[in-house]
Amino acid sequence: MLTLNDYQQAAGRTAAYPNRGNNLVYPVLGLASEAGEVAGKLKKVIRDAEGKLSAEQRERLLAEVGDVLWYVAAICTELGAPLEAVARANLDKLALRAERQVIGGDGDDR
Repeated sequence: MLTLNDYQQAAGRTAAYPNRGNNLVYPVLGLASEAGEVAGKLKKVIRDAEGKLSAEQRERLLAEVGDVLWYVAAICTELGAPLEAVARANLDKLALRAERQVIGGDGDDR
């Protein structure tokens, strides 16, 4: 089974960008770009296929989500954080919000 930390380590072996290890900007911009590609592909499904996702469109969308994951892993690496620790902290935060019944709404300090 592939863990998130295994993925982060393997993804790091494919990272080729300037000043790797001291360049947070590059993977953050890459994340924004790839997230935009996910949104763009879904927008076209809404526009061209009345929101009905074909198997091929689903695969393309998942491929872009994989690219998003790669950049998230790169950001964690640049910040010196294990991807699993970031994922665990996020789940803990959400569990506390659910427990306090503030899972909906907005704001970081719910």
